[in-house]
Amino acid sequence: MSAEIVVVDYGMGNLASVRNAFERLGAPVRLTSAPAEVAAAARLVLPGVGAFGHAVEEIDRRGLRQAIVEAAGGGAPVLGICLGMQLLFDESDESPGARGLGLVSGRVRRLPAGVRVPHVGWNRLEDVRPVPLLAGVSAGEYLYFVHSYHAEPEAEQTAAWAEHGARFVAVAGRGNVWGVQAHPEKSQRTGETILRNFLGLEPGGKTHA
Repeated sequence: MSAEIVVVDYGMGNLASVRNAFERLGAPVRLTSAPAEVAAAARLVLPGVGAFGHAVEEIDRRGLRQAIVEAAGGGAPVLGICLGMQLLFDESDESPGARGLGLVSGRVRRLPAGVRVPHVGWNRLEDVRPVPLLAGVSAGEYLYFVHSYHAEPEAEQTAAWAEHGARFVAVAGRGNVWGVQAHPEKSQRTGETILRNFLGLEPGGKTHA
């Protein structure tokens, strides 16, 4: 059986759908807001729906910032989903002055002027890099998105793009820390492949043979 997935509950996550998606893959899941449990996680998922600034406030109010950073620093595979991906970065234009987790370098920007927001719907992946999280996922496959902001990581941390009026980064990360702007738990076969790949990540970013 896969190592337990710890899903961080900071009051703003799509917790039920994330838990159900992993349980369908046979992985045990613990939903928790306890810093000690988060810090000790073997695998950590940071979901999220809502505003960057409010999410950061809740994470800090519950004492979860250091716990998340500690888990990541210890090599636990970390997956940020939607807002959870954005929280991995340094800061966001949505909430100036709010400090992200800084686990992936870059800033979160609003989708360009003239583009309909929020972006809600299915979009194809483009320029998919051969990273472990995307093993078996090809350009042209679809993921389901709901967002108005997008991350701008450093080029070497970008793993896949998508387009909604303009190109934006759909998947990014480094080492054992990854983010998906889409909702893989709602993205049928392609999303299931990404979640299964996450279950195959070993500490430090390695994968099972």
